[in-house]
Amino acid sequence: MGELKERIAGDLVTAMKARDQLRVDTLRSALSGFTYKRTEAGQELSDADELDVVRRLAKQRSDALVEFEKAGRAELAGKESAEREILLAYLPAQKSPEEVRHLVRQALSQLPAEARNQGAAMKVVMPGLKGLADGNLVRRIVTEELAGL
Repeated sequence: MGELKERIAGDLVTAMKARDQLRVDTLRSALSGFTYKRTEAGQELSDADELDVVRRLAKQRSDALVEFEKAGRAELAGKESAEREILLAYLPAQKSPEEVRHLVRQALSQLPAEARNQGAAMKVVMPGLKGLADGNLVRRIVTEELAGL
């Protein structure tokens, strides 16, 4: 069992003892995601695979949060936000917008002037930020920086 999976399983037991139903449900969904991914892959998950599962679940919560806010469903948006925060605690620290902007500026300075477009910039920047920054944030900063050139 991977280190992340063990940590989540241990936290699930603690949450069950504390009767923290939101945390219990969220951690169970993560463990279920691990099981599904392991079955799909046909092999044990690597640490990177486990991180991808938690990252995907957190992104699903973020997407649902946006949709619930658009629909004016504050109670559901609050639940999704709380679940997302629980999941984010298991992921590596995210880069700040300032750090992302710095990396984007570096990448753009390395691209030839004729190749400075959003697609090319994203291809250069995203591999280094995989799992460390939200793709929507990176895209927004790339767009802003390109507009400023």
